[in-house]
Amino acid sequence: MQRDELPNDIQSLQRLVIETQAALASAQATIEQLRLTLVRLKRARFGRSSEQLDQQIAQLQLTLEELEATEAASPSPTPLAHRAERPVRRPLPAHLPRETTVHAPLPDNACTCPACGGTLRALGEDVAEVLEYVPARFKVIRHVRPKLSCSCCQTIVQAAAPTRPIARGLAGPGLLAHVLISKYADHLPLYRQSQIYAREGVELERSTLAEWVGGASALLQPLVEALAAHVLSADKLHADDTPVPVLAPGTGKTKTGRLWTYVRDDRPWGDTTPPAVLFRYSPDRKGERPREHLKTFAGTLQADGYAGFDRLFAAGLTEAACWAHARRKFYDIHIADASPIAQEALERIGALYGIEREIRGRPTDERRAVRQARAGPLLDDLHRWLRATLTQVSNKSGLAGAIRYALARWAALHCYCDDGRIEIDNNAAERALRAVALGRKNFLFVGADSGGERAAAIYSLIGSAKLNGIDPEAYLRHVLERIADHPINRVGELLPWQVAAELAIVTDRAA
Repeated sequence: MQRDELPNDIQSLQRLVIETQAALASAQATIEQLRLTLVRLKRARFGRSSEQLDQQIAQLQLTLEELEATEAASPSPTPLAHRAERPVRRPLPAHLPRETTVHAPLPDNACTCPACGGTLRALGEDVAEVLEYVPARFKVIRHVRPKLSCSCCQTIVQAAAPTRPIARGLAGPGLLAHVLISKYADHLPLYRQSQIYAREGVELERSTLAEWVGGASALLQPLVEALAAHVLSADKLHADDTPVPVLAPGTGKTKTGRLWTYVRDDRPWGDTTPPAVLFRYSPDRKGERPREHLKTFAGTLQADGYAGFDRLFAAGLTEAACWAHARRKFYDIHIADASPIAQEALERIGALYGIEREIRGRPTDERRAVRQARAGPLLDDLHRWLRATLTQVSNKSGLAGAIRYALARWAALHCYCDDGRIEIDNNAAERALRAVALGRKNFLFVGADSGGERAAAIYSLIGSAKLNGIDPEAYLRHVLERIADHPINRVGELLPWQVAAELAIVTDRAA
């Protein structure tokens, strides 16, 4: 309203002021409501992390377990025909030791028929197996070293004391391996382990267990560096990172550190080089951290869109992006509002993954040829469709953001088509980080930066053992029995794939 259009009488001016104030109040209420809605949408979109979803799934599984247990305890169980499909009962593992208990039909092995007194003859037998659990147990190993004295020269002869994993420590290699696996693979904090051991009549203070963890990780550090040399000598790596809470000294609060993972796994294209994973810890997410971790690496780095990798790519590393990340943005939009455009994007990307399933494990030349012949045209058509679709949607929409994400990284998303060694996505790194995500549920924080470095070291050994199909506890036990006396310049002989055959022999003997 212009100045000359304002009313001259006081009542009209007062009424105008009241109407203007009401309009402003309404606008402010609308703004606040929009802000609140935005916060809720952001929380729904970004706040619900995969760990929280895992927790919801775990709660649902627990509820299902309770309902199934209640059903089983019911005096009138539901007929099988009306129950949900149940898993098929598999034979019990053949490698487990068997104990046989024979239930004789007659006392004292009598051979006469209880009905007529006739002679009984063998007809056959019915065998049923029951899976039983023998609780873990502690044992004490006494190392006795007899002393012998020469009657002529008084020389004393005695065997040297066997080396212990931790000097003057009470823990044997098997117990150390169990503590490490319980903490880093089974995600049992040390105080919980202390409580479990106490129930078995063995008092082990949390501080004692912590000393063992520190001593064992220091002993294993040369092996971790040998593992790092193997990982970083690859031509291609998968990289990712995840936050981890770290206690800030003197503040009583936590800060956010990072665990980085670098995965070498060339099995998808038939290469026989052993797979391995390297974890590194840093107190922050600055770009200098991965540059320090990867300073000796030269090749292709497959990662998400983290800007901290950009200087590595500028310095000569080949960038390979992740189609799973690009797909996830369209998937979130499709779940939120059933967008037909997002649905079409998912179908187009799904066709690319269908080709990958067919060529997994084939040689690099064959993978590249199939990709160029079949995926190449699909990628070109997808690129044209994305560019055209971007002009048809609002610049501020989620669809526009998802499309721009893909277009901005198109060269890195397309490069897998021209190199049979590169994967379509970075899922190898994301799988490696699952152990960290699961562990975050059971601990509130890492005690210090040094704790993060220890966790990274043990995660590296455990993850690499799993990638090579080796029981990580058996592997750590094997290593801790030997590493103290092993020449440090040959520590690579203790890497998981180097001892796999020996571990298999031990397992077969035990069975």
